[in-house]
Amino acid sequence: MPHEIDPSFLALPLRPLADAALARARALGASHAEFRFERVRSASWRLRDARPAGSSDDTDLGYAVRVVHEGSWGFAAGVDLSMDAAARVASQAVAMAKLSAKVIAAAGSDERVELADEPVHAERTWVSSYDIDPFRVPDSEKTGLLTQWSERLLAADGVDHADATLTTVHENKFYADTAGTTTTQQRVRLHPQLTAVAVDPATGDFDSMRTLAPPTGRGWEYMTGAGGWDWDAELAEMPELLAEKMRAPSVEAGTYDLVVDPSNLWLTIHESIGHATELDRALGYEAAYAGTSFATPDLLGTLQYGSPIMNVTGDRTAEHGLATIGYDDEGVAAQSWDLVRDGVLVGYQTDRRIARLTGQGRSNGCAYADSPSHVPVQRMANVSLRPAADGPSTEELVSGVKNGIYVVGDRSWSIDMQRYNFQFTGQRFFRIRNGRLAGQLRDVAYQATTTDFWGSMKAVGGPQTYVLGGAFNCGKAQPGQVAAVSHGCPSALFEGVNILNTTQEAGQ
Repeated sequence: MPHEIDPSFLALPLRPLADAALARARALGASHAEFRFERVRSASWRLRDARPAGSSDDTDLGYAVRVVHEGSWGFAAGVDLSMDAAARVASQAVAMAKLSAKVIAAAGSDERVELADEPVHAERTWVSSYDIDPFRVPDSEKTGLLTQWSERLLAADGVDHADATLTTVHENKFYADTAGTTTTQQRVRLHPQLTAVAVDPATGDFDSMRTLAPPTGRGWEYMTGAGGWDWDAELAEMPELLAEKMRAPSVEAGTYDLVVDPSNLWLTIHESIGHATELDRALGYEAAYAGTSFATPDLLGTLQYGSPIMNVTGDRTAEHGLATIGYDDEGVAAQSWDLVRDGVLVGYQTDRRIARLTGQGRSNGCAYADSPSHVPVQRMANVSLRPAADGPSTEELVSGVKNGIYVVGDRSWSIDMQRYNFQFTGQRFFRIRNGRLAGQLRDVAYQATTTDFWGSMKAVGGPQTYVLGGAFNCGKAQPGQVAAVSHGCPSALFEGVNILNTTQEAGQ
């Protein structure tokens, strides 16, 4: 059933603080000002071999004022919930804008901050889609379930150790600006993960197998099987898969066709498409830390990013998406739009300043701050590869491969600062011979350039193969910020991909 905004958040002096801050910013000459109040509660639990190994429960509460004054940004944050304090924070933000203007002028730049137009969204409320707030579930129930799952793995032959973790987040946000937009939002997300470890006592060799269940914008129902994931089935098959992995032969390096499962492909999308189509990065604004992008604005509309069957969207509206919101941290309503259409680069992810600066039109709502003490920066939407409407199943994709590898689950990755040259590993690799799976392989990594890899995509699966994967820990900006983001995709077939043997590459 739909939830309402937590009354304890609404009981805070949100509007009086906003009124005091925005009034002071106007009085000091700000052409635009915005007030953002956040309460973010994050809790985590970790078990090692079914025994508690650590837990935390933290709440970040405060507010921020950001202004545009004479063409420069100013920002300040506070925690004192008095009207005078909020006004002082606004004054500090304006003072910071004046200082920034002097620094910019001294550097010889005449670039001014201007924002893309956005309709006014007055008195809007948005709550994410979930059934049970995980913070209303007793901690004993959470640790009890993790203990039960860990003991189940430890009881299986070949499993020597088991780690279990759970992270839950409840985020409330109030936003108001001088244009008249006022939004109040609430969203919930959680990330459970179990890892089974096997050790060969004779050689000391070891390996691990991790659950494929992705983090999600759902509630506690996700943990009980009512949220679309079959935990019993996954835990039941992990020990046998791990035992097979321990016995598996090392891959022979060479060229193979790949069938890539959504549990692995989401990360390749994140690194080679998601980050590459952040327009601030493509313009060089993140070069000092997060890097740049090969997909520069002069290539918009002409760059052949991948094969003609490649269609990728940026989306802030997908149900249960980790980057799904009602309104971003600049008061822009959530949207869905094309990034790659028929294999060609056709769009970027933008915030209001970058959209106006580059003539992109309206922002597509990608401004986000991970804390009330941090300034909003352009962040990633849910970037997803679309399935083929009548596309094949994963089994059908495998059946068409004579000499290949089926890649399942994410593990490590490496990609250059332009998001162009990369290599990725995975949790599980299965040999494909003449359309059939023929046992697992070890030490596998696939390597390519972004355009070569996506250009080699010969088939995408149907909606029945589509899974919304993602991560809690996408990093960007200085000071560093972390955001959660989802990436949906079907299974997909790639032809002629270079496969490395990671052990040989390491000189072992």
